[in-house]
Amino acid sequence: MNTVQSADGTTIAYDRSGEGEPLILIGGSFSERAHPTMTQLAEELAPHFTVFNYDRRGRGDSGDAAEYAVEREIEDLAALIAEAGGSARVFGLSAGGALAFKAAAAGLPITQIAVYDPPYVVDETGPRPPAGFTAKLTELSASGQRAEAVEFFMTEGMGAPAEAVAGMKFAPFWAGLEALAHTLPYDTTIVGDDFALPTEDLASVAVPVFVVHGGEADAWLQASAKAVTAALPDARLHALPGQGIAVEPAVLAPELKNFFTN
Repeated sequence: MNTVQSADGTTIAYDRSGEGEPLILIGGSFSERAHPTMTQLAEELAPHFTVFNYDRRGRGDSGDAAEYAVEREIEDLAALIAEAGGSARVFGLSAGGALAFKAAAAGLPITQIAVYDPPYVVDETGPRPPAGFTAKLTELSASGQRAEAVEFFMTEGMGAPAEAVAGMKFAPFWAGLEALAHTLPYDTTIVGDDFALPTEDLASVAVPVFVVHGGEADAWLQASAKAVTAALPDARLHALPGQGIAVEPAVLAPELKNFFTN
């Protein structure tokens, strides 16, 4: 494990592997650097790049601050880019992709961006989070109601059936979801309380972007990927056959390698 200090003094933990041009991986909701998707993706990409797989603030071995702001997460990414040599390619998974767009729009020295399943709601097929969604998530997690926060996020924010979420509570991975419940408001702050397409941010992204969605993803995520691609100045869209929200790193990695090296 390595660490770097962000501008506000927060310690950001990361793993570095491989050789080549730097590539930073940004996890999404319920994700940290030790998540199997992130570790396996880093392993698949390490033969081609110097891969930085990090814990976003509030997760894993990274620190946090008393109050959250998207600007602090952008500063965290800036610190990693500086550590990587001053510029980097970036891959963002779901809400991690939304953070990558925010960072690029803020002027960080990002040379290329790839995202998987950017989670914006652009048509009637998507979930419609209730008013005050982020505030409610914050209230639940801050009061220790972690299970309730996870359930609220998954049903009201992601459109998961309540009975399916209820069944997840008996699964071995549920404890890991609860452990990251306090970071869910971070993601909804980045994406936006209503999950609306951030057209101004996207229009100001001046680097090539590779937008990938699962071929078996929910209709609203596929629509989101298409809308993101249309809103970006320089982007191409790719549907990954047979993949859904839980993408297989061995399937995704070759597509990322081809984009980042061509």
